Amino acid sequence: MITLQLQQRIIENKDWATLLFLLCFIVIAIVKYLFEVQFNEFLRLPFSKKYTSTYKDTSNLYSAFTISLFFVQLTAFAFLIQIILSYFDYTSKANWITFIQIFTTLFVAILVKFYIEKIVATIFDIEEFLEVFNLKKVTFRTYIGLISLPIVILLYYNNFLSVGIISTFLAVIGLAMIYFYFLSIITYQKLILSKIFYFILYLCTLEIGPYYLLYHWFTKK
Repeated sequence: MITLQLQQRIIENKDWATLLFLLCFIVIAIVKYLFEVQFNEFLRLPFSKKYTSTYKDTSNLYSAFTISLFFVQLTAFAFLIQIILSYFDYTSKANWITFIQIFTTLFVAILVKFYIEKIVATIFDIEEFLEVFNLKKVTFRTYIGLISLPIVILLYYNNFLSVGIISTFLAVIGLAMIYFYFLSIITYQKLILSKIFYFILYLCTLEIGPYYLLYHWFTKK
């Protein structure tokens, strides 16, 4: 006699993620339509200095172009973190509550860090330098988020993730940020040398410190 055992089939609902990815592409399309010249120059950022030299005014930090792509950046990074956490069985890729928590945490962390930097800049009397530095940092980070989006989508809808892929992806992002810091130091070397002590203190406290603590926490957990 054959005994049949029924097993519940769990189908994860990924519609919310699909809608978010679609929203990101809509935002990108609108930004490209409204700021076509700026967007095209932005895409050539790693190969040309024209974008940073043309849009160097610190008011661009609060422009519709930057804020719109900031949303895309946050979404890409939040999904990337959730994908990595799901690989290590901390959550699932389709858990929308976890995504909201990650997205909110990232947003609050970046916002808090931004205002702490402004306070530190006032104390160290490096407001002018930090405004320009923040603009370049946001620009490069937004670019990384933008080009990461298609890769994140590929990883989200497939199950070929491995420790090697995670390490490679994070290493590329890390190297891109190091490249940005190198370019910034070369560009503002005179100003940095005049305030070298404050710059090193700022770099260790607000740039290297948080990433080290995050790495330490993740590896320990």
